[in-house]
Amino acid sequence: MAGASLLTLLDDIATILDDVSVMSKIAAKKTAGVLGDDLALNAEQVSGVKADRELPVVWAVAKGSLLNKLILVPAALAISAIAPWLITPLLMLGGLFLCFEGAEKIIHSFFHKKETAAHDAPVHDDKADYNAVTLNAAEHEAQKVKGAIRTDFILSAEIIVITLGVVSTSDFLTQVITMFGIALIMTVGVYGLVAIIVKIDDVGLYLSQKRASIAQGIGRGLLSFAPWLMKSLSVIGTVAMFLVGGGILTHGVHVLSELITDAAQETALIPSVGSIVSAVLPTLLNGIIGIIAGILVVFIVDIAGKIMPKKAQ
Repeated sequence: MAGASLLTLLDDIATILDDVSVMSKIAAKKTAGVLGDDLALNAEQVSGVKADRELPVVWAVAKGSLLNKLILVPAALAISAIAPWLITPLLMLGGLFLCFEGAEKIIHSFFHKKETAAHDAPVHDDKADYNAVTLNAAEHEAQKVKGAIRTDFILSAEIIVITLGVVSTSDFLTQVITMFGIALIMTVGVYGLVAIIVKIDDVGLYLSQKRASIAQGIGRGLLSFAPWLMKSLSVIGTVAMFLVGGGILTHGVHVLSELITDAAQETALIPSVGSIVSAVLPTLLNGIIGIIAGILVVFIVDIAGKIMPKKAQ
């Protein structure tokens, strides 16, 4: 009797694990696009810190990302059980925030160059200068980590919601195991790749100092490639904010989603290039909507910032 019960238990466990494996594969495929954006955004977010602090920063952000997911998985399960209608509005708020950050970044880079130059002006007192540089470096690193974790929270939320949609018809235990499994895999995958990306220049320097000519050639190639990659990630990361944010917004507003789908179907009929245009058009439109939404939010926040002090006075 006990043996039969044990076999039944093992059979149930095997069935659950099999379901988790299938659901995890489907969820991984559906979240692959977000994973790419997540990688570009976070690699760009943690760039620009001192070489010896790159891996500690990546580790700090990875821990923050795990904490985000530990909060998001139970929250998503609870909301889906109690008030499933809340998930889309909350995601849209996160999408708006991503668009806002992207727009603010672009506006700041164009209109605040003089302020940045003045802020970076040299200080004549050597001791004060050293302390200021050390403090600024620490503040800069803390801001990088905070910003990266904040951005990760929104992207993680989208990954968790997509995964929840995949496992929504499964039993509760399968949902929990699959969602936590995807959360762990995504975190390790993204930040493992981020760590590799930010240390490419160090790998290049190491190889360039080897005696073998092949290793030196690879090392010099990596040293040349690393700055270009980091500059590209800065642009890609900003673009990804608009694409992800705009995509969340359009999926939340059914009218926009239907219009984009109809537009993609219509362009698919164009001879020769129809398939290419229809594949690219939804992403392009999502990005445009993200840019417009981001600029509007920046404008509203700026107006609110000017009105609030006046009210306080």
